[in-house]
Amino acid sequence: MRWPIDALIPHRGPMRLIDHLIDWDAQSIRVGLHVPDEGLFHDARGVPSYVGIEYMAQAVAAWAGCQARARGAAPPLGFLLGTRRYECTLDHFLVGMDLVVDARCELMGENGLGAFACQISRNDEVLANALISVFEPPDAAAFLENTS
Repeated sequence: MRWPIDALIPHRGPMRLIDHLIDWDAQSIRVGLHVPDEGLFHDARGVPSYVGIEYMAQAVAAWAGCQARARGAAPPLGFLLGTRRYECTLDHFLVGMDLVVDARCELMGENGLGAFACQISRNDEVLANALISVFEPPDAAAFLENTS
């Protein structure tokens, strides 16, 4: 099943950086985005390449949203913990680029800790890759209440 991206992730307005779901399965997801001509992360040269980490994190959030929707549940709240070995061939994603973000679940523990191998590509050319770590607490509201 394919849902609109807003039905899968909590990001709204200028914080939603991915545009659409391309495909997903039990272990992976592929989403697409068009680099817009303005936004929170733009500078004179486009979108700095480090924003690719957030593109990847939102792809993982969409994967979790697909898993939840398939079970008839609401998408969960999750957190990006960090990244390892983020490499990008560009210093900026240029306005107008159509990008594809792939994320594959490498590990998802019962405690909510997960690791995903991710890449960003354009026209089948890999531009960036990383391993990102995430946390999906079983009860996000209780988790947030206990951290404040």
